[in-house]
Amino acid sequence: MYNKKLGRDERPVFPKRAVVTGGMPYGNKNLHFGHVGGMFIHADIFARFLRDRIGKDNVIFVSGTDCYGSPILESYRKLKESGYEGTMEDYVTTNHLNQKKTLEGYKISPNLFGASALGKSGKMHNETSEWVFNTLYDNGYITEMSDYQFFDEEKQTFLNGRQVIGKCPIDGCCSDKAYADECALGHQYMPSELIDPISALSGKKPVLKKVTNWYFCLDECMDMMKERNDFLMKNSNTRKYELQTIDEFLKKPVLYVQRKYIEDMAAVEEALPAHETIDEEKKASVTFVFEKLALRDEAKAALDKMNIRYRSGKTLVPFRLSGNIEWGVPVPDKADLKDLTFWVWPESLWAPISFTKTYLEEIGHDKEEWRDYWQSDDACVYQFIGEDNIYFYAIAEMAMFAGFLAKKGEKIDMTTINLPHIVANRHVLFMDKKASSSSDIKPPMADELLEYYTADQLRMHFMSLGLSQKSASFKPQIFLSDEEKEKQGVDPVLKDGNLLTNVFNRLIRSCFYTMQEMGGMPELTVSDKIKELTETKVFEYERHMYNQDLHRISYVLDEYIREINKYWANNIRVAEKENNTELKAQVLYDCFYACKVMSILVHPIAPDGCEMFREYLNVGEELWNWDYIFEPISFYTDKVANHEFKFLEPKIDFFKKLEHQYAK
Repeated sequence: MYNKKLGRDERPVFPKRAVVTGGMPYGNKNLHFGHVGGMFIHADIFARFLRDRIGKDNVIFVSGTDCYGSPILESYRKLKESGYEGTMEDYVTTNHLNQKKTLEGYKISPNLFGASALGKSGKMHNETSEWVFNTLYDNGYITEMSDYQFFDEEKQTFLNGRQVIGKCPIDGCCSDKAYADECALGHQYMPSELIDPISALSGKKPVLKKVTNWYFCLDECMDMMKERNDFLMKNSNTRKYELQTIDEFLKKPVLYVQRKYIEDMAAVEEALPAHETIDEEKKASVTFVFEKLALRDEAKAALDKMNIRYRSGKTLVPFRLSGNIEWGVPVPDKADLKDLTFWVWPESLWAPISFTKTYLEEIGHDKEEWRDYWQSDDACVYQFIGEDNIYFYAIAEMAMFAGFLAKKGEKIDMTTINLPHIVANRHVLFMDKKASSSSDIKPPMADELLEYYTADQLRMHFMSLGLSQKSASFKPQIFLSDEEKEKQGVDPVLKDGNLLTNVFNRLIRSCFYTMQEMGGMPELTVSDKIKELTETKVFEYERHMYNQDLHRISYVLDEYIREINKYWANNIRVAEKENNTELKAQVLYDCFYACKVMSILVHPIAPDGCEMFREYLNVGEELWNWDYIFEPISFYTDKVANHEFKFLEPKIDFFKKLEHQYAK
């Protein structure tokens, strides 16, 4: 099922089964703050919500270490040069276990955090990769094609993707790095298009040698991808900027030539194959539009012959599936192409299917039940990614998954088939600048942050950044000078966390202490004011969760918790001053009811404190079931024989701070 746009007062309908995936970190590094705060926390909050909403047995949350690819090979090569004696598998295993430990520290709760080259998930991934290739091959979507690959003549070796650095050939690209056939912003191009390539091994310009590989015919999927994107624009809640990014690639092949390079326009026009010329006086470049990639390639050859520089436009190009790197998933031998391995990007796109199958087998199910989660009309796959990977997940993956269903040339209705729902977050910056492991600005590591903040504080803060709409900066005070701290004011991480550690924590404690003082929970009904406020906030929360607009959930929680806290403070004071036991009982009952609902809403975000609340209520797991979200507390306590609330001792916190954060 796709995620439809909601009418003004329409309540969302969630799938019966769901898979949630988090983008896979490379196996050559520990996790930095961007991995966790930019994507994993969002995926985890949504997965935890779905477990409460549709039942934990109906939700599979998977991710894992991306064990293959040129970044890992390059990191391992440098490590070996510095004296490392372990194998590639040793290296990746160490990083995989470190990543898993970090996620546990942040309360990230995948059903399976696998590894594409290790253990059961690695074996399943090899098997799944073979099935994917054979299915697409049999359906006519895979072709062999000879193209150029960079070769270092000094080192006498072919270069993998990250061993070549140059400038992106895509017009207008501002990427800080471009590699053999993709840049840091996710633009795809042929190796022969890379500008000013340099070998990372020798520091010299490599040459291009022809190599034959398998390619997925992505360029021939233009029409069906347009059909899907147009449908999603009109009917789905897919993020607008994501759809706009996809649309930028669904254009005819073009070349841009600056006017200063054109001495004789008539000669250029005559030399080019069939094309359309767009020549607007106010623009610095002339645009040449072609119907097919082959014609654009002819035009490039003609311009090269005339020594005229040009830049390419975004379009769909054949998606390379294989390579000659030894460390990789083996490609089935076909025709005269043997002993190839998959390029990391395509195999990482279907890795979540491998992980789903692995998890199903682990819990004693048939691995083929993966189809019930990935392809059934009443199921949905939610894939949380960073915006740089939209091309891969929202275009290449969608086309390949559609290719599972029919022969190339047969009509596939892209408006009815069940494909994953891509949730692309914008960049999370560090101190207003883009930081990454491969850039000059190095990001703080995720583990380091847990020395200064609790997981709950960081989860609340990263959730509130609004990455569904815009890039946002992470500015924790621990990295600021004293002067900068004074200028900034309250630490933004602590400020967002205070809603739980201060306001909600105080409200829950007040309710328990007052109930204990009064000798038990009064038998009343919720006042209309609190009931109406609660329903309003629950419905707002529900819609925002359906749209994966998690920052808006932080607003809803802030308004709801503070309003109830205000209701408590104002009315309990009056009740005690006037010795009005009836008012005191009603306020207690109303606020306990609201705390119960709040705990359900906060449960996906800060699970430990909410589970502690359930423990003190002394009720079962049905507390988290959204079918009962508006039920009174007695609905749960009546199910427990001889029910008693657990006694709350003084100064017990449900949502804790680190020791150094408490006032001395």
